Amino acid sequence: MRRLPALLLAVLAAPAVAQEVTTARLDNGMEVVVIEDHRAPVAVHMVWYRTGSADEPPGVSGVAHFLEHLLFKATDDLESGEFSRVVAENGGSDNAFTSYDYTAYHQRVAADRLDLMMEMEADRMNDLRLTPEDIETERQVILEERASRVESEPGSIAQEQMRAALFLNHRYGQPVIGWRHEMEALDMDDVLGTYDLWYSPNNAILVVAGDVEPEAVIAMAEEHYGVIPAEPGLPERVRQQEPPQVAARRVVYEDPRVAQPYLVRSYIAPARDPGEQQEAAALLYLAEILGGSSFTSVLARELTFEAPVALGSGAGYSGTALDDATFGISVTPRPGVSLEEAEAAMEAAVTEFLAEGVDPAQLERIRTQFRAAETYALDNVEGLANRYGAGLATGLSVEDIQAWPEILQAVTAEDVMAAARDVLDERSSVTLFVSAPAEAAADAAEPAAEPAVAPAAAPDAEEASQ
Repeated sequence: MRRLPALLLAVLAAPAVAQEVTTARLDNGMEVVVIEDHRAPVAVHMVWYRTGSADEPPGVSGVAHFLEHLLFKATDDLESGEFSRVVAENGGSDNAFTSYDYTAYHQRVAADRLDLMMEMEADRMNDLRLTPEDIETERQVILEERASRVESEPGSIAQEQMRAALFLNHRYGQPVIGWRHEMEALDMDDVLGTYDLWYSPNNAILVVAGDVEPEAVIAMAEEHYGVIPAEPGLPERVRQQEPPQVAARRVVYEDPRVAQPYLVRSYIAPARDPGEQQEAAALLYLAEILGGSSFTSVLARELTFEAPVALGSGAGYSGTALDDATFGISVTPRPGVSLEEAEAAMEAAVTEFLAEGVDPAQLERIRTQFRAAETYALDNVEGLANRYGAGLATGLSVEDIQAWPEILQAVTAEDVMAAARDVLDERSSVTLFVSAPAEAAADAAEPAAEPAVAPAAAPDAEEASQ
């Protein structure tokens, strides 16, 4: 029996440690979350807005991400680009990102620079000053970003097409960065409409983590953010919902740049809902059981070791979403194995798992891994700030976020199988085949820049601004 490292044994033996979290709400509706960690004299300052690409009106896809870029332009008090320059001059770093459900701006600085960060961030919450030249220049930046991050990557194009097939009615089916033809038409009115409506204190969450005192942070927040008026016309986040899917869908994407064919099957899955996170926790276990390990997972064992079908396989689930999440499994076949043959073997492995159930030893290994990961996460102050910001922006409470490690530890084999039977229904899936055209595959002389193993079909990554 292999011995566990002493550090890991100590982590597993130690009781779970809850981080010190203080919350407040300013008179204008802004939420404040303070996470204390006094081990180093640094602070992470984040402002999360409860708006993302899924909140965009029809026809202006990409405007949330476009606005994120433009917030680094001029304000009443700062010149264009001055925000990041001041952060760097004070020894810090900053960035921002947009997702389906939120947009967030963050800085990591010495703790004694926190007041300055709040002053600048509050300035651009209310006093952004854009010019027509800003719109024209930054539109070209986001179009180039789409070209480099999506259109030059066959896997990104394929993932985009699969997601559009998975979400026919919900705005989760559009890319966060936007469709090119709509991005090309974004103008000042589109940007200011989003800014004036959603960028308000009663739609924002301030998260500060690090070497700080809660009372001082709340006082600073009242000074800088508390004077900004709330948006009286802030709407509810009502989105079009997906109708029940009753037939399997397929997407076949061929691109001569693809060196290694692969397949991904994706399902709409439950997200972490307030007070009801148990199924989401079980789906995390299911992803690890089916495809989390290159050696011990179900797909690896069945398709790589017991039968020479796959070079690699995987599974993925991320439940932090306001509406629905996705669950995905993927297979990269060995040379000489067709995508159809790999798909049949994948289906057989999943069917066998549904019939036989969870291996108790595997379940306990994964439980141990999750406990260790949750304990080590307490060492990452920026990760904690992200955890609370993303959770609160997608409808969870502080109590939900704090309860998550315990909920993970309470998952049973029965929970996993119930979640598997609920989600793994082929009739409610989209299967993606990615390959080079037959003639290109036969004639290819050089390998293309495509991954050797298919990506797991987790939700789209956020779009970073810088």
